[in-house]
Amino acid sequence: MLKFILVFLYYVNNDFTFSDVAQNWQLGFQDPATPIMEGIIDLHHDLMFFICIISIFVSWILGRTLWHFEKSKNQTLSMTSHGTLIEIIWTITPAIILVLIAIPSFSLLYAMDEIISPAITIKTLGHQWYWSYEYSDYINEHKEFINYDSYMIPEEDLELGSFRLLEVDNRMVIPMNTHVRMIISAADVLHSWAVPSLGIKCDAVPGRLNQTSLFVKREGVYYGQCSEICGVNHGFMPIVVEVVTLPNYISWISNKLSD
Repeated sequence: MLKFILVFLYYVNNDFTFSDVAQNWQLGFQDPATPIMEGIIDLHHDLMFFICIISIFVSWILGRTLWHFEKSKNQTLSMTSHGTLIEIIWTITPAIILVLIAIPSFSLLYAMDEIISPAITIKTLGHQWYWSYEYSDYINEHKEFINYDSYMIPEEDLELGSFRLLEVDNRMVIPMNTHVRMIISAADVLHSWAVPSLGIKCDAVPGRLNQTSLFVKREGVYYGQCSEICGVNHGFMPIVVEVVTLPNYISWISNKLSD
């Protein structure tokens, strides 16, 4: 309940705006738009809780050890025997902590690999240095699939308010609240299709088809970049996913089929 109230107050104070693109000096995550990304952020916060507690406890133990067993306070060498109880405690306690961490981790990994009866399949192909998309569920009157390339817009052609090195001429468009299957590969070298707000990062490997899924819960424009060093223009092949309502998506598909 407290978490819900804090999130609500945050969005009230920020006019219900979402951070779907990297900000200057940003240290945290972008706002999640998929259940997977929400799970990733929650898991990160849970792990940070354990990390902070363990770090504080270990630092306290080290500090006390350095203070009480400093050389000037212990002139004679003392011989100590093994303590069975303490050894059992410091063996079992980390094991319990690892189990507590493993349960949500495995649950999230299972959810990330699960493909739920996709309504749309999109094939993504990485090139040096651009992306191409194919919507193989739709065929026009010439028996051709919807297929187009997505290039970065040069800085001199950007419109006011556009993001440098992130805007493209043709965005990947998908509907909200719809299960989408992504089939990702590459035509030349290793690439990686990654969009932080969607919680997705999938390697594009030549000669291999990798599969992942998307279920975006809200409208918006989401930015990503190739996350595998693929050559001199690696930093110049951004990814832009535009999520729209189902009627707008149908209209966009109709326009593409009539082109």
